[in-house]
Amino acid sequence: MATVEIKVKRANKIYHAEEKVLGVVIVQSKTDLAHNGISLVMDGIVNLQLSAKSVGVFEAFYNSIKPITLVSQTVEIQKTGKLPAGKTELPFEIPLTGKMNKQLYETYHGVFVNIQYSLRCEVKRPMLSKDLLASCEFIVEYTKNNFPKQVSTTQPLDFKITPDSLENVKEKTKVPKFLIKGKLDSTSCCITKPFTGEVTVLNSELPIKSIELQLVRVETCGCAEGYSKDATEIQNIQVGEGNVCAKLPLPIYMIFPRLFTCPSLATPNFKVEFEVNVVVVFNDDYLITENFPITITRF
Repeated sequence: MATVEIKVKRANKIYHAEEKVLGVVIVQSKTDLAHNGISLVMDGIVNLQLSAKSVGVFEAFYNSIKPITLVSQTVEIQKTGKLPAGKTELPFEIPLTGKMNKQLYETYHGVFVNIQYSLRCEVKRPMLSKDLLASCEFIVEYTKNNFPKQVSTTQPLDFKITPDSLENVKEKTKVPKFLIKGKLDSTSCCITKPFTGEVTVLNSELPIKSIELQLVRVETCGCAEGYSKDATEIQNIQVGEGNVCAKLPLPIYMIFPRLFTCPSLATPNFKVEFEVNVVVVFNDDYLITENFPITITRF
């Protein structure tokens, strides 16, 4: 019985474009292990997927949403030969360079857009023996040198929510009377810093059950024939529980989850954008939402 494992040198697995990814391939075997070569492949791929509601509507380009290859490199770690019994560590070094000098985007795990970088090792075995395979994902982040022209500048926003300010409400007469004010410290946000602000209930005709802040990703996929745009929730945090005191400012403090968020991104084939919703739930479970687009940057 033999196993293979990939370990990168950095514990946090974070790398930047043009750096070298260093590590070791660890092969363990109870007996001598004959092989027909050991290779390591570095991949960086953007996988795009259309939502179920787009099938049929965009049938013309449904099959044209192909993965976008950002990185594709192969190195031979060892030629055909034999490894001794026990544990063998084989060091490797691969430069993280884009295919045909393509821009490398940050690692991002979404619903319809996925940007992932990985290492795959294959130990080819002689006939009748099963090849040994291992994979390891690593994370890519921008540096100031290769960051798209986005710089986080503070853009505070004061807001006021009333029955009249609500959109997409069919019967405004059924909406209870209320007045909620607040502020977002900035709609241009650095991904490594918390999203902050405050919300204050000045008055409400009905008791309030909960006040929540919802972080939403808006992913757009497509090509020249058309685009599919979908919004999905990333996380929801409760700002206030129960019928909070009137005129008491409630602080907003939210950490952007890594991997599920990334700097806002717009390319010819896809977009990744973000929004926050202030959600107020009344005692009768009537729910109102106010939407605020935000821009996420790295610096």
